[in-house]
Amino acid sequence: MTVRAGTPEVIRPDLDTFGFSEWWRTAMVGVVLGGSVMSSVVRGGLRPSKRKRAAAEGVVNGFETLGPMFVKLGQLIASSPGAFPRELADACLRCLDDVPPFPSADARAIIEADLGKPISELFLEFDDEPLSAASIAQVHACVLADGRPAVVKVQRPEIARRMIVDLRAAMRLARALEKRSENARVANAQAVVRDLYEATVAELNFFIEADNQTRAREHLSAFGDNTNVAVPEVYWDYCAPRVLCMERMRGMPLDRFDDIREAHPEPELLIRRLVKAWMESVAVHGLFHGDVHAGNLWLLDDGRVAMLDFGIVGRMESEWRDFVRALFYASSIDNDFRPVARALRKLDLVDDDSDDATIGRQLAVALGPVLSGSLDKLDLGVVSARLLEFGKRRGASGPQQLVLMGKQLGYFERYAVALAPGWKLGRDLYLFRNIFPAEVAAKAADEGVTLPAD
Repeated sequence: MTVRAGTPEVIRPDLDTFGFSEWWRTAMVGVVLGGSVMSSVVRGGLRPSKRKRAAAEGVVNGFETLGPMFVKLGQLIASSPGAFPRELADACLRCLDDVPPFPSADARAIIEADLGKPISELFLEFDDEPLSAASIAQVHACVLADGRPAVVKVQRPEIARRMIVDLRAAMRLARALEKRSENARVANAQAVVRDLYEATVAELNFFIEADNQTRAREHLSAFGDNTNVAVPEVYWDYCAPRVLCMERMRGMPLDRFDDIREAHPEPELLIRRLVKAWMESVAVHGLFHGDVHAGNLWLLDDGRVAMLDFGIVGRMESEWRDFVRALFYASSIDNDFRPVARALRKLDLVDDDSDDATIGRQLAVALGPVLSGSLDKLDLGVVSARLLEFGKRRGASGPQQLVLMGKQLGYFERYAVALAPGWKLGRDLYLFRNIFPAEVAAKAADEGVTLPAD
């Protein structure tokens, strides 16, 4: 396997450039969205009780008509329900479904152009029928020249140019909406577009995704455990900016709850293993999967659970990792929130003269019950919101690096409600075994708790 050195460069086109293509697209977006909303409202009825839902459905209809970038915007809204009107977030769940594939002839042409060889030389087999299709790429099954079964992810033709134009148009529309709509200002429409831009420019270079995935796979084995959690191996010799090839894994998405319960003898342990590995990626390694919807989490046929698709990742800087570790140390080990207060002070989220003990008591009141409850009661969005309020009261900016982490715990919450009801994340020592090894071992011994071997 060829391993690339260093982190691939992210190409960052100017989001504020605005030429004829952007003007034309902006006009088209306005017409399509306006027409879709109006049509949906007329069909759904003009009564206030139905108007909001009908308008939201119209927005999503417009997103689907406008294409991949707007489908991706819908995915972002769907994964952040607390930040948007409920009707819109619910309607955008449709955007999480697969989108129509593009022709296999185009996929073959992109692979051959980027890898420099004909399909017949690259693969023993190549399946023209895609396994799945998403907003940026689609996935084809193949067999490598040495006989290894694999999948190859191929970027949609011209998607990079189209998405940048769409993002520029979306930014112009977001600015206009914020001037005219209180809802747009509350939702911070410009920030939503900028978040989407940051995610998109990274996703458009598959070398970056391959690097993220390779690092995440290496991190899994850092402590000699996590053998029941998998990340597919990247086959670097078959990768290019628009082509990503990796080990093929077989299984089913994690939201097929009835099938999961039937196939796995301990579904709660399955979730605990997954969250443990993910929490280590946040608190220890810093690089964590940032899009853990069920299509990206599978129960494999061999009983392991897999994390797939590293196009969207979070990067928790060292000072934020200190904060996260302090937060979970308090919730799982000693209920002392003073170190959390000190970590907040380092992050400039506390700038008044209150001592750490006072701030710690306030944090314990605000966050202790949230972190120590069942996972079906845990919403890190609530934790983030309370920290944001906590910071605002002291004139500090909000904890933005927690937002992506909170979104992912929202997904885990859904799986745990179905597969591990009553499980208490904040009190589960197993999750923190590699984060606080000595302290967890001592507390487990004191409490007579036996932790899973892996």
